[in-house]
Amino acid sequence: MKFLKNIRVILSVLFFLPIFVFFIDFTGKLPLNMHQFLSIQLIPAILSLNVILLGILLVLGLFFGRIYCSVICPLGVLQDVLSWKSKFFRKKRKKIRYDYSPPQNIIRYSILALTLIVFLFGSSFLIVLLDPYSTFGRIASQLFRPLAIWGNNGIAYALSGMGNYTFYKVEQVSFVPLAFGVAIFFFFLITQMSWLRGRSYCNTICPVGTTLGLLSKISIFHISIDESNCTSCKACEKQCKSQCIDSATMKVDDSRCVTCFNCLSACKKGGIKYNFRYKRTQSQPVQQTVNNSRRTFLLTSGVALASVALASTDKLTGKTDTILSRKPIMPPGAGSLNHFNDHCTACQLCVTKCPEQVLKPAFLQYGISGITQPHLSFSTHVFCTYDCNICSNVCPTGALQPLPMAEKKLTQLGVANFRRNKCVVFTDEKDCGACSEHCPTQAVHMIHYKGGLTIPEVTEDLCIGCGACESICPVRPFQAIYVEGTTKQLKARKPSEAKKFNKKINDFGF
Repeated sequence: MKFLKNIRVILSVLFFLPIFVFFIDFTGKLPLNMHQFLSIQLIPAILSLNVILLGILLVLGLFFGRIYCSVICPLGVLQDVLSWKSKFFRKKRKKIRYDYSPPQNIIRYSILALTLIVFLFGSSFLIVLLDPYSTFGRIASQLFRPLAIWGNNGIAYALSGMGNYTFYKVEQVSFVPLAFGVAIFFFFLITQMSWLRGRSYCNTICPVGTTLGLLSKISIFHISIDESNCTSCKACEKQCKSQCIDSATMKVDDSRCVTCFNCLSACKKGGIKYNFRYKRTQSQPVQQTVNNSRRTFLLTSGVALASVALASTDKLTGKTDTILSRKPIMPPGAGSLNHFNDHCTACQLCVTKCPEQVLKPAFLQYGISGITQPHLSFSTHVFCTYDCNICSNVCPTGALQPLPMAEKKLTQLGVANFRRNKCVVFTDEKDCGACSEHCPTQAVHMIHYKGGLTIPEVTEDLCIGCGACESICPVRPFQAIYVEGTTKQLKARKPSEAKKFNKKINDFGF
């Protein structure tokens, strides 16, 4: 049955590589429809209420066990890569690579229960923190992507010295300490656990792995030991990265088995098989175990579905409370603050795909529950481009709904606020008007001030909160005009067309 392992490896590579490359791509040349690979992840499918995809994942789990963890989940594949690399550092040590380890049921079921309870009371904080797909996304965007950019810039610098400009320097994404800290913490945690104990992160901390473990207890096909052929040589146990095979008792813990098929290729005696679970010849105690597993799974699934149905973002942590001085500015397509916070898992795909790098991982702008979720942060000459809707088109969870370009241009992300007492026209009596010149919707316009000077004025129902005015304002560190976020993205009024210029030109104007 070695072919099963080979098929699993090939499929996992085919799923993993597009996701990994899409996250670290800094050229913007990859097609945006590659984000479809991300939509098949379990948590994004749940949050986006993709019933068809959820049905497919459920059927896969019911038939084959935790095949999702070995093939589809990018964090699971990353753990396999880290675990596989560790063997090159262990060759000289003549110790068993893996031994059977008792399940840490108290820890893993407590984490799952706490995640569901917190979500039921209105906070997605633990889902954001522990979702394996989003954890991988943060690691890829905060660690691997900067490394790829630095490598590219190093090559570009070296080649440019030789007159070769095939590579070009790419501006590095601004450093966000909290987002980097969260990514580096989980990367080292997962690396340590993978090197020492294979899939122990999946079977101890990950709530998705724990949930799928309940489903795998009743899967139609499963790994089992044929006692008539087994010689208790521990060959399968040594290769089991989930440490769920107990050679002494000839039992396999189905809830922790990730269906990697490593054990099948290790056994030369035919003592371990991947076969049909339900046989009429089985004794009653076995049937009782299956029934208990089914009840446990159904109970947990019921709690999960109730959590999704009843969750409200205001009950537990008060996400609508503003911790910082101004309301956060949500990405285009977020709709409302409640919807965005409930559905965003902070995978930071939109952050990596933003061509202007105006999207940044949040600190406490959304409250504790929204740590590392994306928000718009305007800096010098950086704002949300008027004719760009990339972020809304790549979101896999439905936190950002796809916006046609015409609709995006009228979506009000926030409203510009003008502070007259800080404007250089008021303080220094100097002509400026940079904010008005850069406003794409005519929301910021100049009115008479005194003498020959004009001063900005904001028409709120024309403003889309793109931040062009704030980014260009010369007043620092606190601009005279800034964008205040809204809790609900409304539709701005369509700007009127510019007046036609009818004056006849007889010569050049200079």
